[in-house]
Amino acid sequence: MIDVYSWPTPNGHKVHIMLEETGLPYQVHAIDIGAGDQFKPEFLAISPNNKMPAIVDADGPDGKPISMFESGAILVYLAGKTGQFLGNTDRERFNTLQWLMFQMGGVGPMLGQAHHFRMYAPEKVQYGIDRYTNEAKRLYGVIDRQVAKEGYLAGSEYTIADIATWPWLRSWQNQGVDINEFPELKRWFEAIEARPAVQRGVQVLADRRKPITDDKSREMLFGATQYAKR
Repeated sequence: MIDVYSWPTPNGHKVHIMLEETGLPYQVHAIDIGAGDQFKPEFLAISPNNKMPAIVDADGPDGKPISMFESGAILVYLAGKTGQFLGNTDRERFNTLQWLMFQMGGVGPMLGQAHHFRMYAPEKVQYGIDRYTNEAKRLYGVIDRQVAKEGYLAGSEYTIADIATWPWLRSWQNQGVDINEFPELKRWFEAIEARPAVQRGVQVLADRRKPITDDKSREMLFGATQYAKR
């Protein structure tokens, strides 16, 4: 059994979807990031960067429990554990990993910043909005061209690179992007959206999520609490 410590965000959805796709048994534990659960000592013990998701697999590689944090690392671990969605040859695996790193180093951070500056920043700074909106559009273009050429991000097969990237594009409207301007990306997006495991994955904890409107949630997510010494 895998214990998943998560919340219904793009990074959380990655792991929920992967677990649904692989069929691994898991139990989910809500880490309400608006309430500050990510700062509790018991969570920091398995995720020292105070970010969700994290997992604890009772059946680790040596038969002993293992904890993992960082959503991309979790996807690689689960792919290795099951032999699914990483590729069959060294060339395929390295190609999948480079597109996974594209998501981890580019798509996630940049689209997250676009979303933040457009939706949540207390002061609307046009420079920040333009910078991250333009970068979001650039990244959408990269994806559009890649899936037009290959079908999926890392080739003709669906991999953890697609699982990692897809949830970040669900909020394209809030990132200042029109998905209809990227027809190949839209085709790819809708094909993944139609997968039953993906549909199940995005429903995990979905009933717990609420809009960030109160001061306490804003402080937990964006305020000084993030930077306090622990």
